[in-house]
Amino acid sequence: MKFETLRKQYPKFIYNDYKIWDEDGKICIEYDFEIEGLTKFNPRVEILKKEFCFKDINSNKVKRIVFNLGMVESISYFKATCSPQFIIKCGKLDNFQEKWFKKLFYLGLGEFRFVNNINVKEDDFVEFVSCGEKLEVELEEDNLDGIIIPVGGGKDSNVTLDLLKDYKDKSLAFRIGKNAVSTECAKIASFDDNKIIEVKRTIDKNLIELNSKGFLNGHTPFSAMVAFLTYLCSYLLEKKYVALSNEASANESNVDGENINHQYSKTIEFENDFREYARKYLKGNVEYFSLLRPISELQIAKLFSKLEDYHKIFKSCNVGSKQEPWKWCCSCPKCLFVYTILSPFLYKEKLVNIFGEDLFEREDLLKTFIELCGFGETKPFECVGTYSEIRYSISSVIRKLEEKNIELPYLLNYYKENYELSDEDLLRYYNYEHNVPEEFEKILKERLK
Repeated sequence: MKFETLRKQYPKFIYNDYKIWDEDGKICIEYDFEIEGLTKFNPRVEILKKEFCFKDINSNKVKRIVFNLGMVESISYFKATCSPQFIIKCGKLDNFQEKWFKKLFYLGLGEFRFVNNINVKEDDFVEFVSCGEKLEVELEEDNLDGIIIPVGGGKDSNVTLDLLKDYKDKSLAFRIGKNAVSTECAKIASFDDNKIIEVKRTIDKNLIELNSKGFLNGHTPFSAMVAFLTYLCSYLLEKKYVALSNEASANESNVDGENINHQYSKTIEFENDFREYARKYLKGNVEYFSLLRPISELQIAKLFSKLEDYHKIFKSCNVGSKQEPWKWCCSCPKCLFVYTILSPFLYKEKLVNIFGEDLFEREDLLKTFIELCGFGETKPFECVGTYSEIRYSISSVIRKLEEKNIELPYLLNYYKENYELSDEDLLRYYNYEHNVPEEFEKILKERLK
């Protein structure tokens, strides 16, 4: 009822304007959004200039990328009321673009819709009405070279940093927010401060106020914003590639029988959609792809298990990221997933050294454990691996412990008593649906041997 009530009360969301300018050693981007009759929003994005040599930020090409970045940024504000009409006063979408953003809004807010019990068809979710002018942009034959590597601080991006270490002289790390963990991980990979693109994203306080008042809230497709933002940085810094660290496991839905995926904007579907959109409308030669798409979380965990320099630094816990310093909370689905997926290679002493305790002994994590294994109502709404990967990891550790006549910890014993052990050999998996350039795929295949 809240969804329907808010849509009737606030039928129009307006994208009024955007602007980009230089200011005191940084490139600033600001947006002007409005929920008609309720409030306005002016979120900002800032890119530190450091010693980088940026191209002209006043070109139509840059403005078009910034406009499209704003379409994604707007999702965080649009979701407060899910206004049925989205009015664009500062640009124009054609029919293809309208369909493209309809899909992104709908599937990118899939978890949001599920959690808020919103039942609406994709065609009825939002209507885009363009009132502005379309910027004319020509295809440029850019002389691009090098790689931008987004670093979040987790095991996946660290594996990518290591796989591409021979390209580090031409590469730049990329991070959003004050994330000391990602900075330290980049430094382990020999990226000093002047080789790290730092971006600050400021959420408008009016959105936080609406959230406190009970307006609609929930997960948004953050990785879609990263796609447009890294594309912008690649163009401005003349880098050829954006190398993500999204694995094949990201394609699995969180709800059986429905296309509701916490990781939608990390899927191959979104990656393909974005690449097509960039070719048609951003008119550049930047190649956006995920280096780890051909392999599973399990294989990534195996590769990461050998990168000991990162073991004490890396963090993936979203709960712990809100604390200072960032730490593993050891109580959320993400912590238990990472612990489990690494367990075939690092259990027990090395894992306990990383997390501070044996999570397999935690009886209070049983419900989460069951959900991760695929025996609950839904998969946890976190960036976690597939059910088969979890089951394989658990089964592998159980067999190893039993061979040594070691007593099983609580969660592993529960699994042994209630479910069948997995016989699937997932370490030989290879996903051929990917966009990895041939020279980088060779590196990946060589490391998998």
